[in-house]
Amino acid sequence: MKPYKRILLKLSGEALAGDASQGINAKVIQQIASDLEEGLESGVQMGIVIGGGNIFRGVAASAQGMDRASSDYMGMLATVINALALQDALEKKGLATRVQTAIGMAEIAEPYIRRKAIRHLEKGRVVIFAAGTGNPYFTTDTAASLRAMEINADVIMKATKVDGIFDKDPKIHPDAKLYKELSYMDVLSKGLKVMDSTAISLCMDNKLPIITFNLTESGNIAKVIRGEKIGTIVK
Repeated sequence: MKPYKRILLKLSGEALAGDASQGINAKVIQQIASDLEEGLESGVQMGIVIGGGNIFRGVAASAQGMDRASSDYMGMLATVINALALQDALEKKGLATRVQTAIGMAEIAEPYIRRKAIRHLEKGRVVIFAAGTGNPYFTTDTAASLRAMEINADVIMKATKVDGIFDKDPKIHPDAKLYKELSYMDVLSKGLKVMDSTAISLCMDNKLPIITFNLTESGNIAKVIRGEKIGTIVK
């Protein structure tokens, strides 16, 4: 496979917590920054959408009786904290970055402007998209699909803690089978928890492939960028 020219990396907030259930693990974020630096050596243009589950989960809070819109906005603010932490780790590696937020907070980040984001990418800057879509009821998975489409990315790279998409949870079932390739309809009909159904449908409608891979294995980000076949591809 040919190497990708422009990618959208979806990082979960939980990835930044490492083995802990919440918070930001400094060693983990430094490792992610090192892996991203290695991946960027190929000259790829990279946008990143980051979740906030390590700090606050809007869906969990709404399940406990909090207003869904309020809890979702709180979750969006959590993604901004993660974006700033990732920006700091990347800039310590000497990489040029910009954080763009879907909710205006001019003192700490740029507002999301599509043309400006594309210009940053063309200049070799890593653009970190924070605050989801800026709307409640939409996940950061959907934000990743939306931003990928807007910046004309070749692929969404969905970084997880397992090797790809399995037919059941590999952490609970040792006999879980890894899928190498799936169609969008397979994911929707089997109810596979890759991304939420809105995000998958958006990718399906716009023929945008999704590669799910293991973030915890060092070097995997660079392998996916180079076009090596690892993880699971949904197309």
